[in-house]
Amino acid sequence: MMAALKENARSSLILAGRVMNEVISFLVFIILDILDFILCYTYKVIDFIIEAEWKPCYCSSIKEAITSSGSILVSERGESKIVCLTSSSQLHLEEISDTLYSRPSLMAEVSKLTVNELKRRKFDNAGVIQQSCERLKNGSVRSTFTVNSTIVEMLQGKMDGQKSHDVTPRWSDCDCNTCNSWSSSCKDSLFVRVDGAKANFEEDVIFIHGFISSSAFWTETLFPNFSKAAKSKYRLFAVDLLGFGRSPKPSDSLYTIREHLEMIEKSVLEAHKVKSFHIVAHSLGCILALALAVKYPGSVKSLTLIAPPYFPTPKGEQATQHMMRRIAPRRVWPPIAFGASIACWYEHISRSVCLVICKNHRLWDFLTKLVTRNRIKTYLIEGFCCHTHNAAWHTLHNIICGTAGKIEGYLDMVRNKLKCEVTVFHGEDDELIPVECSYNVQSRIPRAHVKVVQKEDHITIVVRRQKSFARELEQIWNNST
Repeated sequence: MMAALKENARSSLILAGRVMNEVISFLVFIILDILDFILCYTYKVIDFIIEAEWKPCYCSSIKEAITSSGSILVSERGESKIVCLTSSSQLHLEEISDTLYSRPSLMAEVSKLTVNELKRRKFDNAGVIQQSCERLKNGSVRSTFTVNSTIVEMLQGKMDGQKSHDVTPRWSDCDCNTCNSWSSSCKDSLFVRVDGAKANFEEDVIFIHGFISSSAFWTETLFPNFSKAAKSKYRLFAVDLLGFGRSPKPSDSLYTIREHLEMIEKSVLEAHKVKSFHIVAHSLGCILALALAVKYPGSVKSLTLIAPPYFPTPKGEQATQHMMRRIAPRRVWPPIAFGASIACWYEHISRSVCLVICKNHRLWDFLTKLVTRNRIKTYLIEGFCCHTHNAAWHTLHNIICGTAGKIEGYLDMVRNKLKCEVTVFHGEDDELIPVECSYNVQSRIPRAHVKVVQKEDHITIVVRRQKSFARELEQIWNNST
């Protein structure tokens, strides 16, 4: 009897907590909707004053927008179309997530109507509101498509035959030597930390970090804990992804999966003549790992995924929007979900967070060392802070949300085309990416081995068990060999 009463009381408390979370979240996010709307115009004014030009944002509505010269291939629902753009590269429209400009909120409609009118007048004066590309390779066929005007404005920055990225940091981004060391280098490649065997190595391993992190996530945890035998056999590569750590942070990039993969290929596979390799990836990095594995099916010797963000899309729902609501549920509790919601739903509030945290990361690093009397390493803070808002915003939407409809295809390719061992690790207490995601991966790749680590979360699954995890990885690589 007493046990039943206790269980009923517990259930009532849980229900009350959920209701309270829902109510508080509703009120908080209404306020945040309004705040983001205000910040939109605040930043437009400040940007104009400091940088002498209006900077595009994703508050504007979708428009029919075609640029004025050149050509660019666009794939939309399997149909190829041509857009005018003088760029030597080709960009697939499907790489750009609709979640960038389609995030329903209280102020969305008001914002769209107002910004639309401003944009309409701007483009009317320039005479370029709507233009169509009518020249195809063997004829003249009119082809139009709808795309967010902000994307077009960012692409227009590449219209004049520009071959190099814009290296000038924005006023709201950090301009320290660490964050901008890439701008003084003539090499357009990622920062790559190479460790392990220098010569006579037998195999290569590529480590890919997660969202708002850096190569230090691996080099400060696993690299020092690999055995001498492993370091004499394996050549280890840890990259800072495009836009993060010490890697390039171009302000004109859309940070699509194509751009991320091309930079990994150029900076690791081509630069170091890597022919076959093992992959170890965490969180967002798992998506890039799957895409890389699918592109090089005969080269991957083992695939290790840590907390992969795979949420199967229910029938009838849009994959990108479903993914956004799963990783950013607009809730104040748990705190990690609240942080993800701020980063994903609010372009201008998240820019303010970057302004306070990332631009001043040296201050936070100093204060952390001061408070802890230099007793803890601050590599996680450095990884969390060393990025630009533009890089974080586009990577979050174009990689995590934008590839939601592709992950099943990637997993099926790994199941059918790759013969390598697939191992998935997940922290039992991960509140950002639930354990079910790893089992979802296993449902698509039955041979995948899932290991759930008790009492560990999204970060501590690596940083609090470096030695044991290093041994586990060595065992995986040895078995694959």
